[in-house]
Amino acid sequence: MEKRNLRKERVGVVTSSKMEKSIVVAEVKKMKHPMYGKYVLKTKKYVAHDETNDCNEGDTVRIMETRPLSKSKCWRLVEIIERAK
Repeated sequence: MEKRNLRKERVGVVTSSKMEKSIVVAEVKKMKHPMYGKYVLKTKKYVAHDETNDCNEGDTVRIMETRPLSKSKCWRLVEIIERAK
């Protein structure tokens, strides 16, 4: 049996779940500015596949890299870490 390549994983918050079987996940990072040394928030958005339409906005989720599923989707939902309050 062949060994699978290592897949990237990200943790983020669901910002949109209006699509069918798709969610938008925002990952927020704190990065130090190279010149000024101040911490800046950087946001990266990922479109992920949610097979069961289980996520809602505000949920904290873990997503994993996968083959391209559509023009913008190449991530899939692994688990819901925490539900929105």
